[in-house]
Amino acid sequence: MAEFVDTVILHIKAGDGGNGCASIHREKFKPLGGPDGGNGGRGGEVILEVDPNTATLLEYHHRPHRRAGNGKQGMGSNRDGANGEDIVLAVPNGTVVKDARTGEVLVDLIGVGTRYVAAKGGFGGLGNAALASTKRKAPGFALLGEPGDDAEIMLELKTVADVALVGFPNAGKSSLIAALSAARPKIADYPFTTLIPNLGVVTAGETVFTVADVPGLIPGASQGRGLGHEFLRHVERCSTIVHVLDCATLEPGRDPVTDFDVIEAELAAYGSLTDRPRLVVLNKVDVPDGRDLADIVRPILEERGLRVFEISAATHEGLRPLSYAMGEMVAQARAQAPVEEPTRLVIRPKQLGETGFSVRRVDGNTFQVTGEKPERWIRQTDFANDEAVGYLADRLNRLGVEDALIGAGAEPGAEVIIGPMEGGYLFDWQPSQGAEAHMGPRGTDSRLG
Repeated sequence: MAEFVDTVILHIKAGDGGNGCASIHREKFKPLGGPDGGNGGRGGEVILEVDPNTATLLEYHHRPHRRAGNGKQGMGSNRDGANGEDIVLAVPNGTVVKDARTGEVLVDLIGVGTRYVAAKGGFGGLGNAALASTKRKAPGFALLGEPGDDAEIMLELKTVADVALVGFPNAGKSSLIAALSAARPKIADYPFTTLIPNLGVVTAGETVFTVADVPGLIPGASQGRGLGHEFLRHVERCSTIVHVLDCATLEPGRDPVTDFDVIEAELAAYGSLTDRPRLVVLNKVDVPDGRDLADIVRPILEERGLRVFEISAATHEGLRPLSYAMGEMVAQARAQAPVEEPTRLVIRPKQLGETGFSVRRVDGNTFQVTGEKPERWIRQTDFANDEAVGYLADRLNRLGVEDALIGAGAEPGAEVIIGPMEGGYLFDWQPSQGAEAHMGPRGTDSRLG
């Protein structure tokens, strides 16, 4: 069973809005009570919130489908339906939210308490009391609630740690983090023992910081070789990089300086990591040949301006000076870092034309109408009620859809599709003459007789 999950696909569904109510007030000796149908409740929203007590996305790996509550239907006596219950999903700090279908980054959630509405609930339908007017005093219909958003999002966690341990496979990073902290990662004498990042908390004097044991890197990691991108993205938010170099490797063509240059080249190719302060750790000096090699390469690395520490994760030699050096660099980075503020969410309204809709000829005498308002009104209409359909025709007429159809060359009886070509609403268009010319018994409309 997985213990660390840093990428999940989440299927979310916001609540549907409740339907409006069509009701007439009835009371003894008051025959003309008037409409009193209430509005439907709003559908619940799916909200992502940064929680300091959440460290992984494991919960969503096991339960990837989440749904908010639906709004309740309106009732008579002007009683509105209850709103649907929102669902708040806790995510770790530093979670990147993407559109699973397009890969577009929707938001980068940073800062405890930051919230992002991932799926908006549908609006509740208006009751007939809200639809009454001087021309339609007692509507025999109400509007339907709108469906809530249905989306697939990808949650990607970039491990938030202070120090990243990087190096070739089997360089001793897992042993080092186990020696510095209470973490107990898997340790073995073969490459790629670590397939997921391990985190450990280290205390050095008054400084407490987190160390991430990033899985082994290999040449070509920045291009994705050996799951390179899966590994490298966990280094992005670390303030300090510590190179763990193996001084006891028996592989031909490898030595600590070459290993350092290869890893540095991969970090540079990945981008955005060249400005981080570095420390170099020469590990496995408990091996006789390892100590001799460390004595040779240490001056070479120090000539490049690097701080070098000779350690043995197995015997704990040199760990105390190393931990204090890491703590010093972390404290310095924290002092220089700006105050972390919650992610500022920018609302970008959709761009609409001057009329908010468009009309195009598909072929022959078939036309398509697209736009936020017409498509929304279609979803709100109860097509089993003739008066509701007549009300829809009046709304489209007031918006200018009929004039646009005439301008596009539509003739009476033309096929008109409102919405997408597949799944849209298809009807035979007849020019309207206005609602007042077609008033009849409640629930009817002479245009549809």
